[in-house]
Amino acid sequence: MKSSFKILTLCLVLISLSACSTIKGSSVPEKRNYVLKMQQETLNQLYQKHPQARSQIASSAGYAIFSNINTNIIFVTTSGGYGVATNNASRHQTFMRMAGFGVGLGAGVRDMRLVMIFKKRHDFDSFVDNGWDLSGQAGAAAQSDEQGGHVNATQSVDADVITYQLTKAGLSIEATIDGTKFWKDDELN
Repeated sequence: MKSSFKILTLCLVLISLSACSTIKGSSVPEKRNYVLKMQQETLNQLYQKHPQARSQIASSAGYAIFSNINTNIIFVTTSGGYGVATNNASRHQTFMRMAGFGVGLGAGVRDMRLVMIFKKRHDFDSFVDNGWDLSGQAGAAAQSDEQGGHVNATQSVDADVITYQLTKAGLSIEATIDGTKFWKDDELN
């Protein structure tokens, strides 16, 4: 009974920490601008660290960029965040939210940016409309502002989707299987 209560408490703490990834602003235009600023900063960082990503995005059907807080304590991992998906043909942007839950070994909290590049139009459209991605992860990260480094390997179930994870701040080591749900943000669209 006591161990069940501890596990439940731990899960609630993790979910609360993941929910800390909020969009700043008091109006819809301010919140949209905040997300678009995060998108541009992430693209700048991505192109600096992975120059090949520029041509991958340019030749893709579309891409999505998310700000994500990921927490992992022993056997449970949670994540939460926000982002925007951009259709390269129409330039239409869809504001989105994300939440995840997983199991595996690990410990830590990370502020990350997730970039997903969709090679095929139907994959992009399916992502925006349905939004599920199941992935396995193994990695280690230590980052504080501009100090530190990260190593992370992520493979999406769909081989036609390229993913990059950029660690902004945090410390973690993990090997997990995660399920993440992405959905349209009703407030910002």
